[in-house]
Amino acid sequence: MRAVLWGFRAFIFLFLLAFALKNTDQVSVRFFFDTAWQAPLIIIVLAFFAGGALLGVLSLLGTVFGLRREVSRLKREAKVVAAPPQ
Repeated sequence: MRAVLWGFRAFIFLFLLAFALKNTDQVSVRFFFDTAWQAPLIIIVLAFFAGGALLGVLSLLGTVFGLRREVSRLKREAKVVAAPPQ
């Protein structure tokens, strides 16, 4: 099973490498106020993918911290319930 997984990972890596090598043409992304960014297409795709992933992670931070607070509260309540009566 490990060999299949590593083979799949190698296939994905080689596929993405071939994609990157085929998309080296210069493109420009135009922003507001007549500003533009010129770079190879694969760099722009990678930058926007990374930015989207970062925004996704940041959007989940509130939920993660809220769940951590709830877990710690439930652990405290479980200690109180499990403590022997005095």
